[in-house]
Amino acid sequence: MAALDDVEGGVEETAPVWAVFGDLMSGLLGAFVLILVGVLVVQMDLMANLQSEVKKRQMEEQRRMALEKALAIPLKTGRITLNNGRIGISGSVLFPVNSEQLRPEGRQLLKSLLPPLVVYLGERDEMLMVSGFTDDKAIHSNNQHFEDNLELSAQRALTVTRALIDEGMPSSRVFAAAFGAEQPAASNTDEHGRALNRRVEMAPVPKASGVSSVSSAKPSANE
Repeated sequence: MAALDDVEGGVEETAPVWAVFGDLMSGLLGAFVLILVGVLVVQMDLMANLQSEVKKRQMEEQRRMALEKALAIPLKTGRITLNNGRIGISGSVLFPVNSEQLRPEGRQLLKSLLPPLVVYLGERDEMLMVSGFTDDKAIHSNNQHFEDNLELSAQRALTVTRALIDEGMPSSRVFAAAFGAEQPAASNTDEHGRALNRRVEMAPVPKASGVSSVSSAKPSANE
């Protein structure tokens, strides 16, 4: 009888150890499941971000190809350049030196660009930002028209913008911006580089960005 009591006591003393071990294993299993779920969630987020980035790049490539197709003729003749969606026109093609008066051949070039641009902007509900740039050489003091290069670039951008509107571009689709000697396309250490920096660029931009840029560009344009 005493031996039986000893056995029962041993069972009673041993049972809690197995219960604790079982609870520990359950806790570890639960933690493992939570970690696994967390890893899966992170992987799903990474996959979603990757797919979004791939889709974005595909859309940008399609957008670039569509713009190239729309401007195939002037691109082929070398009258304009296209780099990352920005249409570049040499300042010498559009204007005499230190002038905002549009050359007749410059106006004709803008007129030829208008139909494909209007279609392109309309299909994507975008706006056209017309940006003026100059080299870093100071304007001669005897030039009474412009205070500095920023003002010259602003007036040239406005001239191109108004010419596009005169030729049929909806005014709600185009706006002007001025950068002066900022954001040079080449070095200003020689005449070739300075000639490349004297330019006007036109870039399709999303409508929301365009509306925001209009406000920031107005003070420069009116100086």
